[in-house]
Amino acid sequence: MLRRVALLLLLLVPAPALADSFVAGTEDVPLMPGLQPVAGSALTFDKPQGRIVEAQARGALARGAVQRFYAATLPQLGWKAAGADAWRRDGETLRLDFHGSDGALTVGFTLSPR
Repeated sequence: MLRRVALLLLLLVPAPALADSFVAGTEDVPLMPGLQPVAGSALTFDKPQGRIVEAQARGALARGAVQRFYAATLPQLGWKAAGADAWRRDGETLRLDFHGSDGALTVGFTLSPR
């Protein structure tokens, strides 16, 4: 139910903030415009304790822009900040990690049970 509400809220976000797709392996973590999935990087496991998803995306973006996008977008989907580049919702933790430099950035997404 909460995921349906979150997706509905995503539809209500002003157009410039909308993502065109979702992080590989998820149906509820938006992929920031300008990021492209890294082929073959997505791993998904379903466990009794919850799902585990690891994926990467890259783009010619600045780390600060990516951080601002997710800081603005994820709370609208029910995620609560849980430290630097980390959010929690419904017993799951989402973490972002960054590799490379601004303009040649790779973003790692890790979704796991708390």
